[in-house]
Amino acid sequence: MGKEAVMLVLEGTYPYNGGGVSTWAHLLCSKVQNVNFKLYSINANFENKPKYDLSPNITEVIQVPLWTPDEPYDYISYGDEYYKTVGKKEWTTTAVVEKNFVPLFSKLLNLIYDENVDVKDLDEVFRALWLYFEDYDYKETMRSEPVWKAYREAISKNIVRDYSPDAALIDITIGLRWIYRFLIPLAITDVPKCAIAHLTLSGFPVIPALIAHYKYGTKIMLTEHGVFIRERLLALNNSEYPFFLKRLLIQFSEAIAKLAYYKSDAIVSVNQFNIKWEKMYGADPKKISIIYNGIDSEKFKPKPKPQHLQKIPTVVAAARIFELKDVLTMIRSCAVVKKEIPEILYLVYGDDKAVPEYTQTCLELIEELGVEENFRFMGPRNDSHEIFPEGDLSILTSISEGFPYTVIESMSCGVPVVSTDVGGVKEALDENSGYLCKPKNAEEIGLRIIELLQDNEKRLNMAKHARQRVLDNFTISKFIQQYEDIYESLLQENIVESKYMEVE
Repeated sequence: MGKEAVMLVLEGTYPYNGGGVSTWAHLLCSKVQNVNFKLYSINANFENKPKYDLSPNITEVIQVPLWTPDEPYDYISYGDEYYKTVGKKEWTTTAVVEKNFVPLFSKLLNLIYDENVDVKDLDEVFRALWLYFEDYDYKETMRSEPVWKAYREAISKNIVRDYSPDAALIDITIGLRWIYRFLIPLAITDVPKCAIAHLTLSGFPVIPALIAHYKYGTKIMLTEHGVFIRERLLALNNSEYPFFLKRLLIQFSEAIAKLAYYKSDAIVSVNQFNIKWEKMYGADPKKISIIYNGIDSEKFKPKPKPQHLQKIPTVVAAARIFELKDVLTMIRSCAVVKKEIPEILYLVYGDDKAVPEYTQTCLELIEELGVEENFRFMGPRNDSHEIFPEGDLSILTSISEGFPYTVIESMSCGVPVVSTDVGGVKEALDENSGYLCKPKNAEEIGLRIIELLQDNEKRLNMAKHARQRVLDNFTISKFIQQYEDIYESLLQENIVESKYMEVE
């Protein structure tokens, strides 16, 4: 008998993009031995090939591009026979949409705007939506006039009810476009058969897991890295969206997060910090466990600093260049350090093309502060075990994190860390391995860097302690064993339930 399948559901990460979640997923899929994996990868655009060499444990990759000009099934075949695809379009008449879909869609919108949403009702609506799209076409349905009218009516009612500021027509139109994109996975009803659907965030990617659950009785498991709803709220707080769109996105995201927690049979947090957020949105504490990220300590190990950097005080960072990493504060900290150590060099490795507008803002600040010779974007690299030994210490300035790999990777390489005190960072980085600072406080971060660069004895002691802390707590073997155990537990529950159903 072959291994059971786990459908790992991802968004904007593995296997087509880098980052901490991708590192986690690649380790999981490469090292876990008691299951096989099927990847369900939701992306903004259609991707031609994976960024990673995929493990033989991965037997299937399903890609769902959400923001392409055409629909995902215009790029990719998801298993429906041609006659059924054509039939769905022909069967989706205005009368069918009016009778079978509009009541469900109206109920969904009203639940989204209900502050005390009953997740059982939300679950029933999604099950009914799945059954509808088993027979009818997504595009023909969502772009029909009855849907626009139902949306307009529901939105108008909620705007009036809450005395919200008036929404412009363009805002209302954008709102429906967003909903159209978020719900696209409902169009792909032929999800892979799997024993477990493993989510990597408590957001809209719950949809394929729900379909698998409705269709096959699949168990749902969630690993929370950075809390989806918290990061959504942070991003919206810094956005310039009008009130109507902010509220729509917050309400929809909160409802989906509650549904993800409600439907999950097991919830894994990568840190203690996440748990208060999970409970706030209805997660059952009895379902929650903590599994800290682990790394290959033989790969991430101390090495001599490269010859060309030997005499240059160097700070390294591994960070995608976008808002949550708060690279602007990192740049400002460099200016603080330069006043005391003029030859300071920051080397920042990570994708600087993902959010061009933010990268441009960073470049303008670098020029404004006069640190062009001190602060360098080095682009992405796959060999992060070679990055950290380039530095005397490493830096992380994020405003939100889960349990960042960059921190424990740096520690494992014997490189102390100066980081913002966010998420689970303090659970990895103790006072003998580096320093924690307030988010957005460039002055404090800069002063801590100066202190470590000027105190060789303290820095070397921290380096030794950081390495040992990883060996004691954050090894890959412990990480993999814990995931194998939780998979096995869910698989055994499946066996018990199926036997019970046979008896019944």
